[in-house]
Amino acid sequence: MGGIQAGEILSNLERSDMPNRPFIVGNWKMNGLRSQMAEARAIDRGAARHVGVRVAVAPPFTLIAAMAEDAHAIAVGGQDCHQQQSGAFTGDISAAMLKDAGATFVIVGHSERRAMHGETDAVVKAKAEAALEAGLEIIVCVGETEAQRDAGQAEAVVCAQLDGSLPVGEGAAPRLTVAYEPVWAIGTGRVASPADVAAMHGAIRARLATLFGEEGAEISILYGGSVNAGNAAELLATDEVGGALVGGASLTAESFLAIVAAALPQAD
Repeated sequence: MGGIQAGEILSNLERSDMPNRPFIVGNWKMNGLRSQMAEARAIDRGAARHVGVRVAVAPPFTLIAAMAEDAHAIAVGGQDCHQQQSGAFTGDISAAMLKDAGATFVIVGHSERRAMHGETDAVVKAKAEAALEAGLEIIVCVGETEAQRDAGQAEAVVCAQLDGSLPVGEGAAPRLTVAYEPVWAIGTGRVASPADVAAMHGAIRARLATLFGEEGAEISILYGGSVNAGNAAELLATDEVGGALVGGASLTAESFLAIVAAALPQAD
């Protein structure tokens, strides 16, 4: 699989060829050593067999260049970026650096970044704008806590996050994906019911229409939160669910490709 230059990578983020394909994204979080590149290659081979699904992986920063160089059929991206292009920000990575390493997209606003690093909606929006400026696609994450849902505030919280986090300038919508991840379902084994997912995704779609007009109808909305091979088919069949943002189940080809396969009926 070696020898492919970054500019020659087949990006499954491209919408022009099959615009309605489900989009399955693996977020490896702080997992992955060079010894696990075999799993990435196996995911890439599997994705090549499932052309009806867009497949992407966001490995740790240390593996982006190697994974992008090897990739034939998956898009490779970053899990975060800084809002500045360069400067005295020890330990941070700019969007331009991700692009230079071969990334084609970046995830911003993940609940773990919001909670553990204190990222506000304004910070998330600035990161998204920096990523667009660098030529990357963006996946912007939103989601409510368990307390907010129990208080009946889930839709209001998520819509407020959309208002504050999404870049709305010209050309933003075609390179934007929204990922709804209820915080209480991430890594817990708990999954929102299909009815709850449908309701929230419907609310997100309505807000996207308000923010982007007709372009809002074309923005993919992913579901994330303990997605696995056992529940993927039901979740992906839910109204307005355009794919999945997958955590732990994306770390092995076997479990991740089972989720990719579950998305295939959506492409028919």
